[in-house]
Amino acid sequence: MNNLKLHVWRQDGPDDRGHMVVYQARNLSPDMSVLEMLDQVNEQLIEGGDEPIVFDHDCREGICGSCSMVINGVPHGPERASTTCQTFLRSFEDGSNIFLEPFRAAAFPVIKDLMVDRTAFDRIIQAGGFVSANAGGAPDGNAIPIAQQDSESAMDAAACIGCGACVAACKNASAMLFTAAKVSHLALLPQGSAERSERAHRMVAQMDEEKFGSCTNQGACSAVCPKEISLDWIAKLNREHMRAQLANAT
Repeated sequence: MNNLKLHVWRQDGPDDRGHMVVYQARNLSPDMSVLEMLDQVNEQLIEGGDEPIVFDHDCREGICGSCSMVINGVPHGPERASTTCQTFLRSFEDGSNIFLEPFRAAAFPVIKDLMVDRTAFDRIIQAGGFVSANAGGAPDGNAIPIAQQDSESAMDAAACIGCGACVAACKNASAMLFTAAKVSHLALLPQGSAERSERAHRMVAQMDEEKFGSCTNQGACSAVCPKEISLDWIAKLNREHMRAQLANAT
């Protein structure tokens, strides 16, 4: 069993200054995830008449990307290619100090405690991260020839779960890795070719409107990405955006 000293960011809302509060978490199983630990702490807080810690979660299987928090200064925690819900207490020594904070970015305002508003990502997707053509019923699997390399590359880019860790890790709070993954996986497939140029233009414009920072290619985003999205997709996005600008110029 582990005993941990938690330093948790508590903030009533986006206009509140917020502060760290210390909690003692005792009798923890090393097989608990960080979220399960917070569940146990919240049960104790509720029993004592205190307000529970607010945090975001859903699938708890590393699929949805909801469990967005910074653990000891690293988005999602110390384990590579893992979300917060996949970070287990065996990663920490007994008696350790654990610092839990929300993702820090102007485009991700704090809703309460460890929960942030990531709807800026939704608006980037709404700007063009879709195929609007009515394709009718589902075609047969081999009806549209797609090169294996393109198919596999598109799947690699589409693996992005939109958690926002890339933004939280970037010193400029850039959303380039997220936007690049969403633009690129459709640009590689024939279904997305009809709107290819306009999609890149609209999504980059929306990203800038949301006040995300610029990319300086230091790689912090890819290093903390739970799906290990490659920096190569940012280069792909730059090419797609330049292509869109040239298309609009003509």
